[in-house]
Amino acid sequence: MTNSGKVALGGVAVGLLLWYLTTFWIALLVIVGVPVAAYLTLDPSQRARLRRVRRKELGR
Repeated sequence: MTNSGKVALGGVAVGLLLWYLTTFWIALLVIVGVPVAAYLTLDPSQRARLRRVRRKELGR
């Protein structure tokens, strides 16, 4: 399993655990809010690099 696959699987597990322990909206806020907050902490050059990598993986 690739590294990103392990991260995705861990994220799903944490999301399901949060959903079980809290309300749906709190779990959704955490699941969506953490990646958004992490993206916003990147500086512009890191964001541009991330967009380039995503495009390469999509075959553009």
